[in-house]
Amino acid sequence: MQKVAFVENKPLTINKYDDFSHVMKKPTFSFPLFFELIIWLLYVVCYKYSFYLEVARLPRVMNNDFPYPEICLYSICSALIFIPYYRWMIPFFLQRKKYLWLLLITVVYFLLVVPYYNFAVSWIFNLSTKGTVVNSLFKQAYYFRDLNMLLIDLIAFFCIGLSRFSYQSETKRHQSETDHLQLQLNMLKTQLQPHFLFNTLNSLYGLSLVGAKETPRFILLLSQMMQYILYDCDKEEVSLQEEIDFLKGYFELEQQKFPKASVIFEAPDVDESIKIPPLLFLPLVENSFKHGKHKLEDHASVMARLYVTSEEMIFSIQNDKLHTTADPGVRKVGGIGLVNIRKRLNLYYPNQHQLIIKEENDQYIATVILNRK
Repeated sequence: MQKVAFVENKPLTINKYDDFSHVMKKPTFSFPLFFELIIWLLYVVCYKYSFYLEVARLPRVMNNDFPYPEICLYSICSALIFIPYYRWMIPFFLQRKKYLWLLLITVVYFLLVVPYYNFAVSWIFNLSTKGTVVNSLFKQAYYFRDLNMLLIDLIAFFCIGLSRFSYQSETKRHQSETDHLQLQLNMLKTQLQPHFLFNTLNSLYGLSLVGAKETPRFILLLSQMMQYILYDCDKEEVSLQEEIDFLKGYFELEQQKFPKASVIFEAPDVDESIKIPPLLFLPLVENSFKHGKHKLEDHASVMARLYVTSEEMIFSIQNDKLHTTADPGVRKVGGIGLVNIRKRLNLYYPNQHQLIIKEENDQYIATVILNRK
């Protein structure tokens, strides 16, 4: 009969965090900037140029799409007034949710500020183009008003401002979430270190009570393991081989404490380039040692295996069930260790992992499957 305690499978949908500073590294070319350039190129440079060319009724020049660069320059200069509107005013009022103020500012800006600005630009171009064929356009541009063009200006540049605001808001939200995850991860690592030290010192205490000759060597082993925890594990990721060596030392300590038990950890030598979060599997190991039958009865076992393929990494550990006076069909699954590994898997391998804990044939089996793709 098989009884599953719980299964936790693929809880989120974001990419793996190799380094939190890398996650929030801003791209050099964002969508709002791309969208802004497209509006200026297609609308301001091309469409408005064609519009003013039609208004001026100037003669067309064969095999020349831009025969009057003065008009193209005028289209660009007359649109410069919209930069403060979409770059600062729209994000400023939207961020503060001052929608009515934004509406009032927009009306005043487009009905008062923009016309006077166009009057000034037209006056400058009129003076600088006297005696040329394009001067006729700038003479009438003083008082030229087209509501359709004004409406298109509003729609085009408001969309730029809205896209910039949306992008900035999403960036800030992502940064806030990342800072929270970083803080949470630091708390998890802080909890893991004393938890491991407490359990290992208990093992060494058991060795000292029986006067084992190998106690000094195991103290040195503990020192090396603590160095790994305190210094090497201060990185977001460590070599999988280093983690394997650490776990082998941990299993050796437990085997020495219970020499008649079968405490086995099987793992292949792996490529040094394979990285994982430090101490990722340790909570499951500690949980098996804590609840294992080998503490009270001889010939019980704790066995762990690590498999690594090109597509996934599988860590499995099982221990003989330690019966208690409580209901034998119920095991208390929780504590610092299991809470930590659940949270860390969510942080590092969201939507790329499975955590399965079950009891089967008087054994508890915990399995972590990590997708390496």
